[in-house]
Amino acid sequence: MLSTVARTVVPVLGRFTVTADEAAVLAPGSIVAPNHSSLVDPGVVLAAVRRLGVEPVVLATAGLWRVPLLGGALVREGHIPVHRGTERAARALGAAADALAAGRVVVLYPEGRLPRRVDAADSAPGPFRTGLARLATTTGAPVVPLGQAGARRISSGSTAKQLAGLATAPLRRPAVHVHFGAPLLLDPDVDTATARAHAAVTAAWRTAAAHLAARRA
Repeated sequence: MLSTVARTVVPVLGRFTVTADEAAVLAPGSIVAPNHSSLVDPGVVLAAVRRLGVEPVVLATAGLWRVPLLGGALVREGHIPVHRGTERAARALGAAADALAAGRVVVLYPEGRLPRRVDAADSAPGPFRTGLARLATTTGAPVVPLGQAGARRISSGSTAKQLAGLATAPLRRPAVHVHFGAPLLLDPDVDTATARAHAAVTAAWRTAAAHLAARRA
């Protein structure tokens, strides 16, 4: 349901486009690794993945499960809560491994949090945590880098500005672009794997940002 909602709502909020490398594919049991820049990212990513015919499982902050209606949908669709800063945080990777083993596509944000900025400009992905590398190397799952640009023009800044941005987005129609890179298998060494994944997601983000720049020109 959430993917269907995202596929319907995101194009209303802005001019939404998706591209992919020739070798890009979302095979069953893949991990999608997007950059994280805005609170609307999950909708943008779900809408893009849904265009490729996939209903993914998403790892997201556990607080979303307390939101009325949304929490119930997250439970029904098998999404995975991440209890950051608690002993239960590690369980999310175990649940993600189970989903991959069942043939699901899993979306995991390697940065683990939003950038601490209030402006609407895009910037390169921040440092990655090790969760992506540990999940990929443990399961052998391929990682599909995803770069998205423009979402901060829909919603960014203070809570009031984010709400105002969402309310005015259908009138402003900001451009949002998502680019899928080719899948990669990560090295067993976690540090090396993390660095390689960061480079791949950054390259996908640069491609997405270049598409936006070309459209604005």
